[in-house]
Amino acid sequence: MIDLAALTSLQAVDAHGSVVGAAHALGFTPSAISQQVKRLEKQVGVPLLERVGRGVMLTDHGRRLVIDGSRLLTDLEELESGLHRDAGRIAGRLRVVAFSTDMRGLVAPVVRTLLDQHPDLTLTLTEQEPWDAIELVASGQQDLAIVHSWGDVPLHLPEHLVGVTIAHDVADVIVPRGHRLAARTRVSPRDLADEPWVATPEGTICRQWLMRMYDGTGRAPRIAHVAMEFDSHLALVGAELGIALIPRLGRSLLKDDVVAVAAHEPVPTREITVIHRASMAASPAVQAVVQALTP
Repeated sequence: MIDLAALTSLQAVDAHGSVVGAAHALGFTPSAISQQVKRLEKQVGVPLLERVGRGVMLTDHGRRLVIDGSRLLTDLEELESGLHRDAGRIAGRLRVVAFSTDMRGLVAPVVRTLLDQHPDLTLTLTEQEPWDAIELVASGQQDLAIVHSWGDVPLHLPEHLVGVTIAHDVADVIVPRGHRLAARTRVSPRDLADEPWVATPEGTICRQWLMRMYDGTGRAPRIAHVAMEFDSHLALVGAELGIALIPRLGRSLLKDDVVAVAAHEPVPTREITVIHRASMAASPAVQAVVQALTP
């Protein structure tokens, strides 16, 4: 009989390209992952991994097991969700991954109440950027992902994932209190053409949206400083080192040294979506979490 937990470990090795990456994603030690894969090899009687340099890759047998095994795990997940639906039972362990401001603004305020209402439900929370979160759910390493997409910058979902929009959020331009635009009720990218920006790193969705805001102006935002966390942005703006575009959701209370000014043309709006595998659609636990997260 194939060990389903070991099969999940093999899937994680395939998704992350290494035993160490799989261990990090699943919350195990590399030794535990290796032992699970070795146990799986004994069960099926064929080699599943082979060494390539300092890393590993799946053999043809391992690749077939991952592909066919994924269908098996999907069927079992759908069966379990249906049984819980028929029993009206909100129970089990759900692994939830969310981006940072959502973790502060949506997840943290509701999780304690949700767990108190459903004592048989367990949630494990992890913080990740949206693209990574989607991949983790798609590969079965997480169950729910809370992600965001800005304006017309879409998130592409694999066919076996389902997305439910739960909220919309708006970002403001944050400027030092003594800034020339601090008294304005709203500003456009043309008003900000020569301003130094504090931005998130290249490749992040927020950085992409900041760049897209300037479409049609013939200019690009001048990035002076880069920081991942919005609290760092606020500190740098307060030190008069630049301006920043910061969402309202999960935003820390603004100190007296900075001012939020509404942006327009375009209004920087992001859509917040909960994503799960289609095989979990009938799960009362998934439905309860989605409902709790919907403002």
